[in-house]
Amino acid sequence: MKTNFSSKFACRLVKFLEQKQALGYLYNGSVSDLRIFDRMCAELFPDESELTADICNAWATRRSNESNRTINRRLPFIREFARYLIRNGEKAYVLPNGKLKEGQRYIPHIYSQAEISRIWHAFDNITPTKTYPTAHIIMPALLRLLYCCGLRPSEALSLKTEDADLDKGILFIAESKGHKDRIVALADDVLEMCRDFNEKMEAYIPNRAFFFAKNLSDSCNYEWLNYTFRTIVDTLNIESSTGKFLRLYDFRHTFATHRLYRWMRDGKDLYAMLPYLSSYMGHAKITETLYYIHLAPGMFESMSGWKYESAADIFPKAVEYDE
Repeated sequence: MKTNFSSKFACRLVKFLEQKQALGYLYNGSVSDLRIFDRMCAELFPDESELTADICNAWATRRSNESNRTINRRLPFIREFARYLIRNGEKAYVLPNGKLKEGQRYIPHIYSQAEISRIWHAFDNITPTKTYPTAHIIMPALLRLLYCCGLRPSEALSLKTEDADLDKGILFIAESKGHKDRIVALADDVLEMCRDFNEKMEAYIPNRAFFFAKNLSDSCNYEWLNYTFRTIVDTLNIESSTGKFLRLYDFRHTFATHRLYRWMRDGKDLYAMLPYLSSYMGHAKITETLYYIHLAPGMFESMSGWKYESAADIFPKAVEYDE
């Protein structure tokens, strides 16, 4: 069974799963929870290797439209995993019974066009490393794909070479959030960028398995991707609008927000266009897409051509959704 864990808990999650199955527990239904937990840790706690109260409380936060039955089904896993770590001599926080947190919306940083240009320029000039000799090829293309297509970082890293049809100009996103597949069409300039990237990667790693490959058979590691991104971006002194560190995931929020701004500037019917954006991003409901859209004063006026006051009530002020 493939797990594709990428957080700092990856190895321990695999061993935890193997132990459960060795004891006779099928545990098949909980593998998806382990994947979601791993993705949460990789994206929100990329540098944390200890199972802390903050991680457990984040896991215990109620998701959008999540019933008590669903959240109570997934909470026992985090307690069992904590006890497993403790039995192996590690420190771990055991989530108390009955611990539930109401969802709190994460406010992302919406990158300005100038900030995106600075980030792209910085990554166009990085140098390869011994561990990642193709870093100077991978990072510029991957960051552009995150912004231009609104992909989740995990979706980009999971892309296999056969998932990228560069003749038709489409990406096949398999088994993403909610176990849904979708097709992502590439704009002409993005398609040309992907073709150029693929040609360069083929010269370095012929017949590689993954589109963003570390070697012949493995995808790039999320920990490396996040560390490299944070290291470079920190040198640019881009001030986060939220007061927190800048995230790779914020490119997905920026993609959705900038797309809305452009539609407003072009006079499009937003309620007619939003279903297309929702489908493109892999959402089942419009409310899930609204979670990603942020009417940021200043940037909003310059990109949309609207006055902020005239649009502040277009969308619900607080839409909760689990990324």
